[in-house]
Amino acid sequence: MARLWDKGYKIDQELHRFTVGDDHLLDLALVESDCIASAAHARMLAKIGILKPDQADKLVAELAAIIGDARAGKFTITSEQEDCHTAIENRLTEKLGDLGKRIHTARSRNDQVTAALRIYAKVRLFELIQNTLELATILLNFADEHRNVPMVGRTHMQRAMPSSLALWAAAYMESLLDDVEMLICAFKLNDQCPLGSAASYGVPLPIDRQYTSDLLGFARLTNNVLYANNSRGKIESVILSASAQICTDLSRLAQDLIIFSMPEFGYFTIPQELCTGSSIMPQKRNPCGLELLRAKAPTVTAALAEVLNILTGLPSGYNRDLQQTKGPFMRGLNTTIGCVRVTKLTIGKLEVNESALLAGFDPSVFATDAALELVAKGIPFRDAYRQIAKDLNKLADRDPAAAISARTHVGSTGNLNLKQSDRRIVEAHKFLTDSSQTFHKAVEKLFGPDLAPHSPQHI
Repeated sequence: MARLWDKGYKIDQELHRFTVGDDHLLDLALVESDCIASAAHARMLAKIGILKPDQADKLVAELAAIIGDARAGKFTITSEQEDCHTAIENRLTEKLGDLGKRIHTARSRNDQVTAALRIYAKVRLFELIQNTLELATILLNFADEHRNVPMVGRTHMQRAMPSSLALWAAAYMESLLDDVEMLICAFKLNDQCPLGSAASYGVPLPIDRQYTSDLLGFARLTNNVLYANNSRGKIESVILSASAQICTDLSRLAQDLIIFSMPEFGYFTIPQELCTGSSIMPQKRNPCGLELLRAKAPTVTAALAEVLNILTGLPSGYNRDLQQTKGPFMRGLNTTIGCVRVTKLTIGKLEVNESALLAGFDPSVFATDAALELVAKGIPFRDAYRQIAKDLNKLADRDPAAAISARTHVGSTGNLNLKQSDRRIVEAHKFLTDSSQTFHKAVEKLFGPDLAPHSPQHI
């Protein structure tokens, strides 16, 4: 089967293996996205007269068949084909003859792969945003349910001040909502069409780039044809940056759960079905999912660093180095989605032990509260600070529940202001719904109602 750049000579096989790498495996996740972009490109070629309308119809029908085969696991990409672009064009040529050879008119593999990655990323971002919002909602409900449950607040991992289980959960929830805002910013940057930029410098044909962009449901066109290709890797790094923030949050949450579920604390019990056992110790229930959440966070930040380091110092225009950004981008994005899904499962089934949470309090936890009560009576804070420090045992009869309800300012234990976060979740869901509907309608218009966009298999 011919490669798209085949000039009739035989390439050295060792160099071939080196340049292909694992692209033919990674590209299995891009087949559907590439077919969607190719369908729009075919429609555009028909609009400007390069193809006849019935020819575009035949190409789109066969592209739909390829998507069906890919979903069924029946579409393969060989190392000799290098990538999904060659495999798809070969299939079109096999089924449609010379018509299949015309699909590549006015485009390069450069803008082709960037467009496929943008569509792939869009679908994966839909999934990531949806799952992150679901996790935020679970944490919001958890906070609401446990708003009156005291929990020792800690600094330096030592007892510090009265807090609540709700404040702890809502803190992670709000952080994730900030992460969702980053994801939405990344989505907007990704939501621009690079097709028509070809090898970075456009083509001497009257192509209609805006028409192609509109057919694909992109929010806008990447205007500058050179930047369209220079942006490859950059957009991926922005998405990975938001993903890394999510995984960092989840890693910290996992560490809290690991510590607080230890028998010495006993604040939480992780259900048995979310724990693994030991090959030698019959009694063990190991929080391996949480431990892997800790470990996977640095793998996502490493993927971000890998992409950024590949981009650093590259000259403008396409360079083969950019091929190496595909693997870390896909792995990082898929890893993040997996981490969010496991965290959803864990928080949704977490068992709370209120007696252990109350047992964590000792007189020292109320020291700052007592000092501030003296301040309210007119004693300078530093004098009150020293006075309370002399005899903490006087605070032994303090009530943790009363202490957390006394904090009534916005965002504290007695005034969590969860409605604000609920509004943020609603707004983010609206963005997600509107954006996904725009994309789904575009794909439905290209292929018909039977071919709704499909989340690619994890690679």
